[in-house]
Amino acid sequence: MRGSSRRSGLPPLIVGLCVLAVSSGHAEDEEGTAPPVAFVNVAAEAGVAVPHVWGSKDTQRYIVEVKGSGLGFIDFDRDGWLDVDLTNGVRFGETYTPETAPVSHLLRNNRDGTFSDVTAHAGVGRTGWGTGVAVGDFDNDGWDDLFCTYWGHNVLFRNNGDGTFSDASVAAGLHGERVRWGSGSTFLDHDRDGDLDLFVANFIELDTETVKTPLDPDPCLWKGLPIVCGPRGLPAGSNIFYRNEGDGTFTDVSEEAGVLAPGPRYSITPVSYDFDNDGWPDVYVAVDSMPSMLFRNNHDGTFSEIGVPAWAAYNEDARPQAGMGLAVGDYNVDGWLDIFKTHFQDDTPVLFRALGDGTFADETGPAGMGDLSEHVSWGTAFMDYDNDGWKDLFYVTGHVYQDPRKDDVDSLYSPRVVLRNLGNGRFANVSAELGPGVSERRSSRGSAYGDYDNDGDVDVLVLNVNDPPSLLRNDGGNANNWILLKLIGTTCNRSAIGARVRVVTGRHAQIDEVHSGGSVMSQSDLRLHFGLGEAAVVDTIEVRWPTTGKTESFAGEKANQILTIREGSGIVDRRGPAGTGDPDPSVTGDQKTGRAAAPGPP
Repeated sequence: MRGSSRRSGLPPLIVGLCVLAVSSGHAEDEEGTAPPVAFVNVAAEAGVAVPHVWGSKDTQRYIVEVKGSGLGFIDFDRDGWLDVDLTNGVRFGETYTPETAPVSHLLRNNRDGTFSDVTAHAGVGRTGWGTGVAVGDFDNDGWDDLFCTYWGHNVLFRNNGDGTFSDASVAAGLHGERVRWGSGSTFLDHDRDGDLDLFVANFIELDTETVKTPLDPDPCLWKGLPIVCGPRGLPAGSNIFYRNEGDGTFTDVSEEAGVLAPGPRYSITPVSYDFDNDGWPDVYVAVDSMPSMLFRNNHDGTFSEIGVPAWAAYNEDARPQAGMGLAVGDYNVDGWLDIFKTHFQDDTPVLFRALGDGTFADETGPAGMGDLSEHVSWGTAFMDYDNDGWKDLFYVTGHVYQDPRKDDVDSLYSPRVVLRNLGNGRFANVSAELGPGVSERRSSRGSAYGDYDNDGDVDVLVLNVNDPPSLLRNDGGNANNWILLKLIGTTCNRSAIGARVRVVTGRHAQIDEVHSGGSVMSQSDLRLHFGLGEAAVVDTIEVRWPTTGKTESFAGEKANQILTIREGSGIVDRRGPAGTGDPDPSVTGDQKTGRAAAPGPP
């Protein structure tokens, strides 16, 4: 039954992480108002309208053609501005030349609202079924690298620090001889030794020579409609866990680490985060048509899969659902990171509230999400779009099968969904109020979230199947105050993945972590964004670094700044929003243009 939570009870308070949460001026019911915000698709004028190719536009024969792919934000040149990595695919039966083959793309942020395509110079243009993106500095040289999954062979692009990348897949031990369908991936330091390990989700063992197609005499059916077969009925993939050896190479330790114990599953999107607040990174995996998985870190190099006993594998009705995308965030500011998971049509997304004792409660109904079953939902994030201090939810949608009740292909297209956090455990669907960037209909898959124009509010990058991407600029979200934090590790991994941050204004305390992967097979901004409402000063910023577990605290920082915090050195850079107001007197770099100076290697 969807109307009430199966489980109840308040989580115990953890000293240094949890405080009594109050509204901080937030409206506590559906009648509350927020500053006017609109999302506008500026992809064309920004230069990100790169053609996306993914299977047939008309008659798909195989499930890979409908599953789609992700994309990512990465600051590859360390200038403080988000660049864009776009995946791409191919079409069955097409013959390509080097000049006509679709490739993945890297777009450099010009710091004026536009992007330039630097794919050829960067050396990252690849042809094939590119499915997912994760970002992390695997070799701790101070430059973020790209890991890209494929139906085929995955690719690790090592950032050379000069605007180019090198294919390090073979040298690092990540190429693999088998053809696999890699989906999402996530970097994490599972053993807290200071370098990034890698969890790779694999979806299906797809054999196009044997699988039935919709054109066969006895096809697979959905609502009486011939469709591509899968995932049910096809062999599931096995996830892989790679340990970083600290010398530029990885070792497959999947079996000894325990990630094979649940058996093969239709895994799509993993994300690493510390679900039980013990200081060690765990992994949650959204799984299609099977129970989702929660791998608890045992602190000894191994994991235990506890999805079922943690009440995080099934929904409240004990159904596994078709897990697609993942968001992790503390929506009720109780000091525990919660889970939002997107699903297939005729089912709702699910909101798992962390109870603080290692278990979760399905709060989908009580949170006001029980009727969100119309669309197939994909990439998602907790994001404070209006900077009121409460994490909202954004997700994209797109159908994979044409609705048998409709005759036109437009039935594949559907709008985005935005759920405003009311600050009382409930969300309101405000999608119709947020402009054309939300209401436009596309068949979307991956989505990435970050402040690409450094103006203090979170923007959204969306992959649309066989259409150019959407770049949804947030107009008006910065009417409230905010703080944006870039973390640089020294003892821990340089990307600071796994670092936990607590931001306090009055008695309102927010937490977040630096995450790799998530959404649907996508990478969002590694910087952490916090809305502050009307608070002009941040009382306390606390950073818990992942290798040592040590906490650094900073008090009395002004709102509306981009702060760079280096482990052991404190705040090493302060900047105002790009192009607005006067820069902080302590800012380094090009103050006239708002350009961030690239920091030197840690």
